[in-house]
Amino acid sequence: MDMQLDPAGDDLPLMANTSHILVKHYVLDLDVDFESQVIEGTIVLFLEDGDRFKKQNRSVEEACQSESNKGCKLGMPEPCHVPVTNARTFSSEMEYNDCAICSKGEKDTSDKDGNHDNQEHAAGISSSKRCCDTGNHGSEEFLLVLDCCDLSVLKVEEVDVAAVPGMEKFTRSPELTVVSEELRNQIVRELVTLPANRWREQLDYYARCSQAAGCGELLFDTDTWSLQIRKTGAQTATDFPHAIRIWYKTKPEGRSVTWTSDQSGRPCVYTVGSPVNNRALFPCQEPPVAMSTWQATVRAAASFVVLMSGENSAKPTQLWEGCSSWYYYVTMPMPASTFTIAVGCWTEVKMEPCSSADSATETPFSPSEADFRHVGVCSHMEYPCRFQNAFATTQQIIPHRVFAPVCLTGACQETLLQLIPPCLSAAHSVLGTHPFSRLDVLIVPANFPSLGMARPNKDKTGHTSDSGASVIKHGLNPEKIFMQVHYLKGYFLLRFLAERLGDETYFSFLRKFVHAFHGQLILSQDFLQMLLENIPEEKRLELSVENIYQDWLESSGIPKPLQRERRAGAECGLARQVRAEVTKWIRVNRRPRKRKRREREAVFEKLLPDQLVLLLEHLLEQKTLSHRTLRSLQRTYQLQDQDAEVRHRWCELIVKHKFTKAYESVEQFLQEDQAMGVYLYGELMVSEDARQQQLARRCFERTREQMDRSSAQVVADMLF
Repeated sequence: MDMQLDPAGDDLPLMANTSHILVKHYVLDLDVDFESQVIEGTIVLFLEDGDRFKKQNRSVEEACQSESNKGCKLGMPEPCHVPVTNARTFSSEMEYNDCAICSKGEKDTSDKDGNHDNQEHAAGISSSKRCCDTGNHGSEEFLLVLDCCDLSVLKVEEVDVAAVPGMEKFTRSPELTVVSEELRNQIVRELVTLPANRWREQLDYYARCSQAAGCGELLFDTDTWSLQIRKTGAQTATDFPHAIRIWYKTKPEGRSVTWTSDQSGRPCVYTVGSPVNNRALFPCQEPPVAMSTWQATVRAAASFVVLMSGENSAKPTQLWEGCSSWYYYVTMPMPASTFTIAVGCWTEVKMEPCSSADSATETPFSPSEADFRHVGVCSHMEYPCRFQNAFATTQQIIPHRVFAPVCLTGACQETLLQLIPPCLSAAHSVLGTHPFSRLDVLIVPANFPSLGMARPNKDKTGHTSDSGASVIKHGLNPEKIFMQVHYLKGYFLLRFLAERLGDETYFSFLRKFVHAFHGQLILSQDFLQMLLENIPEEKRLELSVENIYQDWLESSGIPKPLQRERRAGAECGLARQVRAEVTKWIRVNRRPRKRKRREREAVFEKLLPDQLVLLLEHLLEQKTLSHRTLRSLQRTYQLQDQDAEVRHRWCELIVKHKFTKAYESVEQFLQEDQAMGVYLYGELMVSEDARQQQLARRCFERTREQMDRSSAQVVADMLF
């Protein structure tokens, strides 16, 4: 694959050679240091070479008919932490040529709820030509390529899994007499393919292996976007070590996490919806096809809470005074981009004591092997699936926790906690079985990039090489995350389909679709094809996958079906009520300052938040609104206390009509709703009003250090 990347361009490369070798499991052992703003430790990768997983993919249909998965709970020792010694710095520069990736120089206990208490060395690659063919079907050495950026890789070594007591069960020999590369790889092959009903044992052995001694350092090199690892004499993926340990640390400027402060002013760090996903948090395989499981031990100061996207509700284990350890794991294979972590001084917000009946509804999912039975046939790769458990399929409300800064605990207690159970119940009634056994909800800081959660889509990459490497065109464009047209059109497409088919037919299909495709990567055409195959002929009318793609996904502008829906929606009762209120406000705005005494005050109706948004959008179309009208508008609806969507429209009115007495509301919005505030910065600058431009620059100077990097770059381009 010709990887002629422009260093100054905005294309995002996916470098991992997933066609040759796949990561099946990650074991992370990390320390979080807020003083240096660095996460440091080790990651152990358990690999499977291409020949084996290609055979598995070809036989997926047969696997779907095999026995249903069984599950049990895990109790495992906590991985120990081994410090890195004799460190020295290594760096390299990227050199591009006509090959795909060429560079030069360059004790834990487990309760019934599933809770767990829980020397910079470098060997460079001498010749860039040696890494051109990462499959290495000739005489060249095999190269493992991982997606990686903004990381300091200190050391890479092979893990001696054969030295772990009890590993002889994964070999064909009763005793490990002669330890070889082939034997170690055989052990890993057997370990990563254990059946789902042995997941407790599998995670336990992963942990033991991750603590095993190294049995030889591996040569590695880094460039801007990848980590490349090789072993002298290993010419194929089959020969390459299948368990490797990487010692590394993140950089404060790394793009996968944000070091910031929460709403109470306490330090925190969390993964963000970054274009580079998690490659600046740990070396990984980014393409979504690389589905893997993971387990992680994270240490931090005892005053911090560590939250992760794991399946267990972790609890801290005190290691020594002032330091606690948290352990999480995942048994469902997922892309590396779904790994999340958040560390901060948050408080768990709990419900008031509830009745016994309510407690029974939220009984934690604690499976035993007897629980698993043939509830349905699954099409995904094997893992302990909740869809195969009779109890899990009927669990409407899964266990959940809520964490928030101290200053917001009261608000969470009053509102959020009451909303989660009915939302979970509604999701179960519409979509069926919850795919995960629990949920953690975190109130994130104001700089969380809520408009930037899109992940790379395989269909949106450029040419994919034989190794699996590809490029996402304009993937690093900071403005891309603010282009929400595709999300909006997707939302309205689903609305259109629901109205065309009727709620009963549509929601019945959604439930069937989730059951059929859970645990798998899916494309839009998978959804549309199954939808059309499962609806009555009389309801299809002129619907087809091709027509839907043409009208909704490939054409610019508002689709014709949506235009018709908008016209019909304008006649609904809620919209008519808004139009009546708009008429009143226009009439109020036209009144002279001094009115006749007999003239009655206008009486305004109470409006829902969505109606308020529509009302303000209509009023934004008015050429002029007096400051007297704007004051009355603010007082009538208490606009400063409404949700962000309403307040955003209100701020637009303030800016448009230069309502200086309400500029404080604009400043507050720019500081507390930073993701949505990006658009408002543009309106302040376009106005060419000196006072408004000064307001924009003042707010940016206050928040730029805490802002999401993409947002900050876009705003800076507007202001300077």
